[in-house]
Amino acid sequence: MTQALVLGALGLIVGNVIARVSLRLPADEDLRGRAPCRSCGATLKLWSVVSVFSWVARRGRCADCGARISARSPLVELAAAGVGVWSGLLGQDWLSAASTALLGWQLVLIGIVDAEHFWLPDVLTMPLMVSGLGAALLLDRSGAHHHLIGAAAGFAGLWLLAFAYRRVRGRQGLGGGDPILFAGCGAWVGWQGLPGVLVWACLAGLGLVLTRVLLRRTVSGADRLPFGVFLAIGTWIVWLTGSVGPA
Repeated sequence: MTQALVLGALGLIVGNVIARVSLRLPADEDLRGRAPCRSCGATLKLWSVVSVFSWVARRGRCADCGARISARSPLVELAAAGVGVWSGLLGQDWLSAASTALLGWQLVLIGIVDAEHFWLPDVLTMPLMVSGLGAALLLDRSGAHHHLIGAAAGFAGLWLLAFAYRRVRGRQGLGGGDPILFAGCGAWVGWQGLPGVLVWACLAGLGLVLTRVLLRRTVSGADRLPFGVFLAIGTWIVWLTGSVGPA
């Protein structure tokens, strides 16, 4: 329980960073410093570094100009806190719990950026691969080579798939960041877990398409889907369960 409380509280702070980076990075803004109000430009006070509390206290409005503030940051912070609590409850020790939380927080950041901008920048996907290999060395040194193979196989697999699709269809089917992201996934779950990641990712994508159909929204083969989001979901499920796919 202590792990869950500590990682949950830390998740609120990490979530604030995730919200800020996911907003500023695509806009090519400075990632440093506290966020300003988008209406009046006033810098948020230090006590409001965790916007969940300040947002509730101010009823979603800026303390300086009274303009309404989006609930985006508080929701991201709550999601990151949830990842921390989840990791703490499932982790057998502090190292495994912290590793799970680190993976979850990275996947949340990557998923948000891809969902909002259809973009998987190297500055987010490369650290996922490095941290995955680092976690493998710390948690399972004897099996770390499986994770190294997973990183290589993940990149090669999606790169070849994207190349084949481009040659056959004459257009891009996957973004340039997807192979690097899949390499990061392989670094965390090992080469054995890659098929499961793909299965869960495809099921998540199919679920989104079916939801759009049920909501009677137009669906066509030219629609863009944030595949990075689905890979993140698949990686999280495989990491937590160790499964290779749905039973």
